[in-house]
Amino acid sequence: MTRYFILVIATLLLSLNAFAQSNVPDMIFYGGKVLTVDEKFTITEAIAVKQGKILAVGKNDDVLPLGKPGTKLIDLHGKMLLPGLIDSHVHPAAAMTEFDHPIPDMETIQDVLDYFAARAKIVPEGEWLELQQVFITRLKEQRYPTREELDRVAPKHPIYFRTGPDAMLNTLALKLSGIDRDFTVKDGGPGYLEKDAKGEPTGLLRGITRYAKVKSSGKSPTEADTYSRTLELFRGYNEIGITAVGDRGANQASLDRYQKMRDKGDLTVRLALSHTFPTIGSMDKILAAIDQIGEHPLRADNPWVHLIGTKIWLDGGMLTGSAYMLQPWGKSEMYGITDAAYKGVLNVPRDQLLQMVQRAAKHGLQFTAHSVGDGAVETLMSVYEEVNKEKSIKDLRLCVTHSNFMTHDAIAKAAKLGVVVDIQPAWLYLDTRTLVKQFGYDRLRYFQPLSSLFASGVIAGGGSDHMQKIGSLRSINPYNPFLGMWVTITRSAKWHDGQLHPEEALTRQQAIQFYTRNNAYLLFWEKEIGSLEPGKRADFIVVDRDLLTCPINDLKDTQVLQTWVEGKQVYKK
Repeated sequence: MTRYFILVIATLLLSLNAFAQSNVPDMIFYGGKVLTVDEKFTITEAIAVKQGKILAVGKNDDVLPLGKPGTKLIDLHGKMLLPGLIDSHVHPAAAMTEFDHPIPDMETIQDVLDYFAARAKIVPEGEWLELQQVFITRLKEQRYPTREELDRVAPKHPIYFRTGPDAMLNTLALKLSGIDRDFTVKDGGPGYLEKDAKGEPTGLLRGITRYAKVKSSGKSPTEADTYSRTLELFRGYNEIGITAVGDRGANQASLDRYQKMRDKGDLTVRLALSHTFPTIGSMDKILAAIDQIGEHPLRADNPWVHLIGTKIWLDGGMLTGSAYMLQPWGKSEMYGITDAAYKGVLNVPRDQLLQMVQRAAKHGLQFTAHSVGDGAVETLMSVYEEVNKEKSIKDLRLCVTHSNFMTHDAIAKAAKLGVVVDIQPAWLYLDTRTLVKQFGYDRLRYFQPLSSLFASGVIAGGGSDHMQKIGSLRSINPYNPFLGMWVTITRSAKWHDGQLHPEEALTRQQAIQFYTRNNAYLLFWEKEIGSLEPGKRADFIVVDRDLLTCPINDLKDTQVLQTWVEGKQVYKK
């Protein structure tokens, strides 16, 4: 018996020692202002990290004693530490925008014409000149370059000036694409051709860029090029405090690339993926494509790369004049709209949209759709309501992407159904001037209605829709989350005096939650990241100022001093 008790006591002591060792932190950050962004938005002083996860959060006097010999102590010297920021909407293909050549910033029609004129001197005659996502709302003249202007600067080159789903072509580009006064859409898809008073094409294609027979004149990247530049982009995200993103335009090639990055240990951001699929063609093929997404191996839970759902483009864009609205756009010289009854472009008929959402729901996929106009938002919400009658959709976190123009009714439906929204403040910041000019101030009452969404209980997350270039402020759109926070709080915009419906502004706490806790929920990672709580992954940043008390206009200039992902430092200023 004596030997037995000795053995039991020895085993118990070993277990206690092992337990004690397992609770010794690798690192303790102390002496700072730690924003946990937990449910109570607790603010404290220190955080302990063990093997990539958070061991403890609390006051210095409570956390520091956890340290033992070997624990690294890091003095924050009063700096603010908060969860790693999450961008709910990016397109990492942006890394390849300037692979062929640098593209200058453009703010005027003359800048656009100068670019094409310069390219015409380099690119052989007859080859295509392309420029994408220089939005007309962000040009001082607030209009498309005309077909005649494009002809004048490069008459011997076909020109493709694309902004989202729409494009302006010059005369040679129209000819090579077989687009003339007799052109009609025959493939069953959306869109139409703008024509002048004489019935001739103006060069403006609405939602029918698929008919432009563009052939790139740029050099083609290898997979190694794309791999390395994508990692460079992710390091750029780290520099501005971003530790996780939602890729809202993933395809099989990008899934393969991300999986390879994960397996090699190269990732410094977490990736939640929304896989696109074609929406034109037979429903059998469309539904089969959704089935394929639902059965993909990356559907399995993973803290680094997780395929969460599907994404389609339901309507056009507000920057190009094709967002689908409840009320007509109105004639517009800016947008080239000549039909007073024009409401925009709905890319997918409602009955087909219903089948797509039903099939995605069957697989447990988060369905989301690019839905800019209030008509598109209402169409999507009505489909979600119908699917909800069959089975509750709350756990699927069905999403509305962009959701720029909303209504009070749409907000109420989202709250009732548990629908989440993925919103980009960059649109408000860069495009308010043009939108007010086109629609008037009152019609923008529910443009990005963030305060109403928060008050109703709808989970809204902040994104950038970063689609071109590397650089948090030079990118299209800017992916600087501190600029995004500032916009949500001030409702201020470039080239626009005053605020856009300040009653929809967020508080500072809500703005931080918008890019942390809320986005973690949108991307199905709320148990892993988004707040600093014991057991969650150690993704956090240290910044150079107090986001809660600094002068509000200084908030957008915040600098990140350190970025940590899974307890590893991935950036230091």
